[in-house]
Amino acid sequence: METALLAGLILLIGIAVLIILSVPIAVAIGVSTVTAIIAVLGFDRAVLTTSQQVFAGINSFTLLAIPFFILAGVLMNNGGIASRLIDAAKVLVGRAPGSLAQTNIVANALFGSVSGAAVAAAAAVGTVMGPRQAKEGYDRSFAAAVNVASAPSGMLIPPSNTFIVYSLVSSTSIAALFVAGYGPGLLWALACMTVVYFYARKRPELKSTEKVSFAVAIQTLLKAVPSLLMIVIVIGGILAGIFTPTESAAIAVVYCLALGFIYKTIRVKDLPGILLDATKTTAIVMLLVGVSTAMSWLMSFARIPDLISDSILGLTENPTIILILMMIILLIVGTFMDPTPAILIFTPIFLPIVMEFGIHPVHFGTMIVFNLCVGTITPPVGNVLFVGARVAGLRIEPVIQRLVPFFISLIIGLFVVVFVPQLSMWLPTVLGLVAP
Repeated sequence: METALLAGLILLIGIAVLIILSVPIAVAIGVSTVTAIIAVLGFDRAVLTTSQQVFAGINSFTLLAIPFFILAGVLMNNGGIASRLIDAAKVLVGRAPGSLAQTNIVANALFGSVSGAAVAAAAAVGTVMGPRQAKEGYDRSFAAAVNVASAPSGMLIPPSNTFIVYSLVSSTSIAALFVAGYGPGLLWALACMTVVYFYARKRPELKSTEKVSFAVAIQTLLKAVPSLLMIVIVIGGILAGIFTPTESAAIAVVYCLALGFIYKTIRVKDLPGILLDATKTTAIVMLLVGVSTAMSWLMSFARIPDLISDSILGLTENPTIILILMMIILLIVGTFMDPTPAILIFTPIFLPIVMEFGIHPVHFGTMIVFNLCVGTITPPVGNVLFVGARVAGLRIEPVIQRLVPFFISLIIGLFVVVFVPQLSMWLPTVLGLVAP
C-alpha cells in the first residue's frame, strides 16, 4: 500500500508539474516514471527495468503498422490528395446550409479515413478551406473551430493508429476494431454537421454553393476515386485475409507513393523530406508507447490499477454509473494527455472492469478512442486545436469559444457510442469478426 501510494504520488505530481512547465508529454511521462521506479526499486534496478520495459513496449510486429501508416499519411499530405477530396466533399454537401463548413467536415472525414491522422487532416484541409470560408463571409474563428472539431473523425474511421495501439494492449482483433470504427467515426462527423446546420440557418448569408452539373459532379467524384480506393485496398485486403494489418500499411505506402507520382505532385527529390517528416512523427509515437509501457509496468507493480478498480467498484456496482465515471475520468485525462499513452495506461485498468459487465473489448475500444479524440481538440494539450488555430492564423482563445457547441454535440455523441453498442458492434458482427 505504501509502495503504491509513493509511486502514484511521484507519477501524478511529476507529470502534472512537468506539463505545467510545458515539457513534452512523452518526456514528462518518462522522467516521472523513472523517478518513481528509482524511489521504489533503487537506481541500478530502475535503469535496467525501465530500459527493458521501453524496449518491450516498442518491440512489436503489430506496431510496425504505425510508421507505415504515418508515412502513407505524409505522402498523402504532400501528394495533392487533399484538394481532390475537398472537391469531392463539395459535390456531396455543396447544397446544404453552410456548405463550405459542411464541406470542411466531410473533407476531414474523407482525408482522415485515408490517412488516419487528425493533425494532418486539420493542416491539409484547413489550409485550403480557411481562405475559401473567409472569402464567403464566414467568421474566421468559427471556420477554424469547424476544421478543428471535425478533424479527429479520421482517428475513428480506419485505418487508425489509435486502434492499433488499443489492439496491442487489449489483444483485440485489429480488423474488428477497424470495422467497428466506421459507425462512431460517421457519428462524429454527423455531430459536427448538425452544429453547422443550426449555425447556418440563423445566418442566411452563409448560402450554399452554386449548383454543379451532373457531368461535372461525376467528373469530380471520379478524380477522388483513386485516393479513396486506398480504403478499399487496405480494409478489403484485411477482411479478405489477403494480408495482415501490418502488411496493409506497407501496401498503403506503395499505393500513396505511386499516386503521388501519377498526379505529379511528388518528385524524387521530395522523398528525403517526406521520409524525415514521417520519421520524426514515428519517433514521437514510439517514444510515447515505450515510456507509457514502462509507466504501465510501474502501475501494475505498485498495484495501482487494483486500487483504482476497487475504488470505482467501492463507490457503486451500477454498470451505468461506472461507465459514466470512466468516461468522465477519460475526458479529464484527455485534456492533458495524448491518446496513445492514455490508451496504454487506462485500458488495462478499465477493460477488466467493463468486461465483468459483459461489455465487449471491441465496443470498449470505440468508447475509449472516441472519448480521447475529444481531448485532441481540448486545451491545454489538444494538438489538433493548436494546429487548427495556427493554420487559421488565430489565437486559440476565440477558437475555443466557437468550439463550445461542438463539445456539447460530441459529448452527446459519446453517450450514444457508450450506451448504443450496436453502433460499434453491428458491422463487425455481420462480417463475422466478433461472435454474435
